[in-house]
Amino acid sequence: MRVGLISDTHGLLRPQALDALRGCDYLIHGGDIGKPEILETLRQIAPLTVVRGNNDTDDAWAGDVPVEAVLKVGGVGIYVTHILADVPETLPPDIRVVVTGHSHKPLQQTRHGVLFINPGSAGPRRFKLPITVAMLHIDGLEVRGELIELNVG
Repeated sequence: MRVGLISDTHGLLRPQALDALRGCDYLIHGGDIGKPEILETLRQIAPLTVVRGNNDTDDAWAGDVPVEAVLKVGGVGIYVTHILADVPETLPPDIRVVVTGHSHKPLQQTRHGVLFINPGSAGPRRFKLPITVAMLHIDGLEVRGELIELNVG
């Protein structure tokens, strides 16, 4: 099972990001969406879970977007929130993956048996950071993260 991760689009959904996410079984957007059309487009690819980022302040559409989400995909518990500092100190025991965004820096590391992954930013470039998305590869209860740098020229 493949779960595509995207974050910090800030209103820009690049064709390269869409290409990288095509064929996924599920998608997660880690916040700072920018506009609701991005969510509509992503939902055409696969079922989508999304959290609100600190820049998603338009109550007309973002007011209903939660700040955190807990879900299970293929038997793997996943916790999603935009800002790493907002992750609770104690997670439910079935959480195997934490997805965040906000920093625009792609990162994956394991802490106490939990994979923490930030897909980086797929939207406008910030400083000299790469433009990225990420993928979770789930096989039973095994999960592996993959950071994918997009070729945006």
